[in-house]
Amino acid sequence: MDLVLFSHLRRMNPIAIAVFDIDGVVRDVGGSYRRAIADTVEHYTNGSYRPTVEDIDQLKSEGIWNNDWKASEEMIFRYYNTSAQSEQTQSQVPYGEIVDFFQKRYRGPDTEDPDQWTGYISSEPLLLDELYLQTLDRSGVPYAFFSGATRGSAGFVLQRRIGLQEPVLIAMEDAPGKPDPSGLMLAVRQIEERQGVAQNLPVIYAGDTAADMKTITAARAQFPQRQWLAVGILPPHAQQTATYQLQYADRLKTAGATLVLENVRQLTAALIAQLL
Repeated sequence: MDLVLFSHLRRMNPIAIAVFDIDGVVRDVGGSYRRAIADTVEHYTNGSYRPTVEDIDQLKSEGIWNNDWKASEEMIFRYYNTSAQSEQTQSQVPYGEIVDFFQKRYRGPDTEDPDQWTGYISSEPLLLDELYLQTLDRSGVPYAFFSGATRGSAGFVLQRRIGLQEPVLIAMEDAPGKPDPSGLMLAVRQIEERQGVAQNLPVIYAGDTAADMKTITAARAQFPQRQWLAVGILPPHAQQTATYQLQYADRLKTAGATLVLENVRQLTAALIAQLL
């Protein structure tokens, strides 16, 4: 069969829907979101505690701290709850202040105007490009994004940095946080409506945390008529040493990953077809 015709038929008859997390999958946030967590915790513990990469990963491995503002708040609380040097409690650090401090580090002094964002977000390395996504779509795998990032932050990377036009995106403001699968299902339904693909196609969710993997487990329980596959993606910070890479991959598998890849671009239509 002619390759062009084969590609056209594949696009007309999709084999699955791919949904991507953003942080750690589409962009490297080791020097941005996670740096902002460390800055925030250090600030509100008066310089006494700056969490390491491993500390943050350990917290996120619990599978319920996908929101980095809440993760920062929890690390501050745990520090004071276990410290013999202070009587300070979680209630003495207002959540709104934590969010504001975090955002000014992550976005910059002007947190509202994307054109003025000069914080950590402005220098995040990209982990995929538009060509990869176009190839996936043309090979029979339409795609969407479901992320715990704010819509502003997610849109900044997808539209301004990568150049996507009106991508299907479910962000923090649009659905409950992971591992609740509501946002994932909303992304899938938008793809079905926008592209007119068959309902109940298999869904692959690519993410880098335990919460991402557990989202698929929850989706299987709520929507058993559909095939759901969790694909773990190793974020760059987890690949600094072979030992830590194995540990991180094991955490993702324990949380429900069908397989773990070193880079999201390894998730090709051919590999997805094999998984199905």
